[in-house]
Amino acid sequence: MLEVRGVSKMYENQRGVRHMDFFMDRGEIVGFLGPNGAGKTTTMRMITGYLNPTKGQIRIDGLSMEEHPKKARRKIGYLPETPPLYPEMSVMAYLKFIADLRDIPVREQKKRISEAVGKLGLDGREKQIIRSLSKGYRQRLGLAQAILHQPDLLVLDEPTSGLDPKQIIEIRELIKELGENHTVLLSTHILPEVNTLCNRVLIINKGEIVLDGNPEELGSRMNQQFQVALEVRGEPELIVSGLEALPGVETVKLLGVSAAVARAEDTTAGITVVQPAAGDVFMAEAIKPESDEGMKKALSISGETEAAEKEHGLADPAGVPDQGIAAAAEPPAVKLLVSARGKEDIREEVFFRLAELRLPILEMKKENLSLEDIFLQLTGNDPDGAGVSIITTEPDVSATGNGKGKGLETVPESGHTPETQTGKDGGNHA
Repeated sequence: MLEVRGVSKMYENQRGVRHMDFFMDRGEIVGFLGPNGAGKTTTMRMITGYLNPTKGQIRIDGLSMEEHPKKARRKIGYLPETPPLYPEMSVMAYLKFIADLRDIPVREQKKRISEAVGKLGLDGREKQIIRSLSKGYRQRLGLAQAILHQPDLLVLDEPTSGLDPKQIIEIRELIKELGENHTVLLSTHILPEVNTLCNRVLIINKGEIVLDGNPEELGSRMNQQFQVALEVRGEPELIVSGLEALPGVETVKLLGVSAAVARAEDTTAGITVVQPAAGDVFMAEAIKPESDEGMKKALSISGETEAAEKEHGLADPAGVPDQGIAAAAEPPAVKLLVSARGKEDIREEVFFRLAELRLPILEMKKENLSLEDIFLQLTGNDPDGAGVSIITTEPDVSATGNGKGKGLETVPESGHTPETQTGKDGGNHA
């Protein structure tokens, strides 16, 4: 659907983008991440036709942006960070204006506008002046203008920026729905948004793509060693020493120990009575008879008076002497992080070792790097931009076009580009 091949945009004494290579298939929602000044907006403006690349090719559904700019732009819907709205117009007048700019036939305009209004939840606001809309509804209207001409590719720049939590949830749901019928390139600084919406992520740093892959797979691929988070019932010293003895384990980190659970233990008969939970105590107090006589009367209803009397100690108290009851403590729950010596899976080894020690496992899960950790690894270090390399989760690097990333030169950084977006109404795309 979208091909970006060898694209660069250079400015005198300023950073642009260098050797940008990636593609997007139909139906993908791709998150486009990067720190400020990394080149995200420059790339998106080149894709949408606002800027011409210094070199390289951009193709939309096989159409070259350089050779067939008008046809290629008709396949793109663009929502910049600030929606291109005219505040003095009504919602309906604005959408009619956009329909004219997009060369939508007059006989189809009413239907297209009605569909966009319905899909974006703008029903009942067609006559409202844009100036009076909340920011959430302005974003909805911005999305409506982007899909009005039924594009194949949607390019969304910070679509949830500045919205309150309720509006963010609403816009995310709308993007999910739009992703069912469109290919979506989504630029955002909100990393959890990528995990929620996207089935692929691109990270750009200093004008170059440094990562391309599935968000769910990136954590395990970026990890330099296999790690397991454990919660085990037992004494911390025994657990740690037992795991450290395993040949495949490098380190065992103690994360926390829960308080031991008190219990009562009959030391003569070998019978253990676990202390009741708070809920059980509450229920017992709620139905507790006021006297032993009341208990006997209550138990007689079920026909188990004699057995119950013995169980509750209501029979002849002289008949059963008080046995020694000792307070004991159940072993605590211990949380640990176990790191392997490499990337080999050690879960089976850990399981059998703890089983051998008769230590029950309450929880075991594989630990992966979060998207936040990955982002910081790739963009937070290397201030001079040296040694930037591309990471991809695709087995065939050449198939993604990312193989060209090795040995790329770096260029000076800039926080902005000289060109500014023009045409508030978005008419430049027509």
